[in-house]
Amino acid sequence: MALSREQVAMRVAQELQDGYYVNLGIGIPTLVANYVPDDIEVMLQSENGLLGMGQYPTKAELDADMINAGKETVTAATGAAIFNSADSFAMIRGGHVDLTVLGAFEVDQNGSIASWMIPKKLIKGMGGAMDLVAGAKNIIVTMTHASKHGDSKLLESCTLPLTGVNCVKKIVTDLAVLEVKDGAFHLLERAPGVSVDEIISKTAGKLLVNGDIPEMVF
Repeated sequence: MALSREQVAMRVAQELQDGYYVNLGIGIPTLVANYVPDDIEVMLQSENGLLGMGQYPTKAELDADMINAGKETVTAATGAAIFNSADSFAMIRGGHVDLTVLGAFEVDQNGSIASWMIPKKLIKGMGGAMDLVAGAKNIIVTMTHASKHGDSKLLESCTLPLTGVNCVKKIVTDLAVLEVKDGAFHLLERAPGVSVDEIISKTAGKLLVNGDIPEMVF
């Protein structure tokens, strides 16, 4: 069975390491903040100038002025710092972000990502994604494996305008966890109840499957 948005975020949270500075993109990536393991400490960074982003606020904690880059209300963790967006982008461009988690429309087998526009459609735009894919040390993409029409989003070559070239290292979809290396998608894990054959059928790019593929564990 395909993962929910929350389950995708839970799986991505397993990739976090103690001491990481992490940027979370708009959409599913923002949910990762709710699933940071208790035994590690990470600092979540937002392009609008918040370092030390906490979980989504309860009604009692809600502060309309405390927002992330997607204009969603958030909380500030203990030790958080607030600064302007120029300093925030200096942090990103200077290579001080250990991991960024981004949504995408398409990713190809060489690790290129298309995430910022669909011709003739109005969407939120690129935000800080183009800087993040160039400046972050590691990039994980969260996305649905295929569109609602069944078209694969994991392609041989992206068809939409690119955000970054040869930069994505790992992908967590609603069906699978995949590593991108050597010009191919490498299947690492599958969602509970999802068969390898289904993942193969919904992956348009080159997919390598080695041995038995374990189910994700939450």
